[in-house]
Formats: sequence, structure tokens, C-alpha cells
Amino acid sequence: MSHTPHATASPTTVARLDHTAVYASDRRLSAQFLAAVLGLEVGAPFGPFLPVDLGNGVTLDYYEKTDEPIQSQHYAFLVPEERFDGMIDRLEALGVTYYADPNHTRPGRVNDLFGGRGAYFDDPDGHNMEIMTRPYARP
Repeated sequence: MSHTPHATASPTTVARLDHTAVYASDRRLSAQFLAAVLGLEVGAPFGPFLPVDLGNGVTLDYYEKTDEPIQSQHYAFLVPEERFDGMIDRLEALGVTYYADPNHTRPGRVNDLFGGRGAYFDDPDGHNMEIMTRPYARP
């Protein structure tokens, strides 16, 4: 039996997201904002990136882009039920409006999708962020 040097710890995993770049007009402001809301820390700069480690092996690597407008993206975070209220409290303390829906038509409310709770909010560059306590039920 041969052993490959790149074998993963979990043989059932085909691919796992390791990191993604998040464009920001001010990488420090945006990274600190998300870290504050989620109750995380901003990591040390890594080249042009400023990482926020999500604690599950994935980092959001904030990259400052100043040569053109930032295109809004959607980022959804599955969070523990017991931490959700703290995140909502931090959004309120920061003066950030959260919404029950992705179109931002129900301000100051959370949803109850799939038996959990969720909310949407904008980051400093207009990325549509989502926190949710239950994953979407997919067909």
C-alpha cells in the first residue's frame, strides 16, 4: 500500500475552501469590522492580505483594491446559536442596521429560516453579509 504525501486527514473530503480574497477599499477597516461582529481576531498581514481566520480552517483574506469600485459580494456565515445574540448586539453597538432578508427590506429583524435564526447586514464596502444558525435545507 503506497502513501501519498498530499493525502488529507479526511478521505471523504474532495475539496475544502482554504481561503478567499475579499476586496475592500480599506482592508484594515473591513477586516476589523467583520472580526468585531463575529467576535474574532484580525490576523497578521500576509503580503498584501489581512486575514480573518473563521476558526474552521478558512480565512477571509482582505485585499485593498483602490483602482476601481468594489463589486458587492455575498458572504454567509454559519454561527453557533449561542453566539448569535452577541453578534446582533455588536451590530447594534456599531450602529449597523441588520435585516431579516437579503434584499434589506425588513430592518431590525431576524429571520427563522430552517428552524434557526439569521440576519443580513452590509460591511463597509457594501458586501452583503449573512449570519445564520442553521444551514439552508437543500433539495
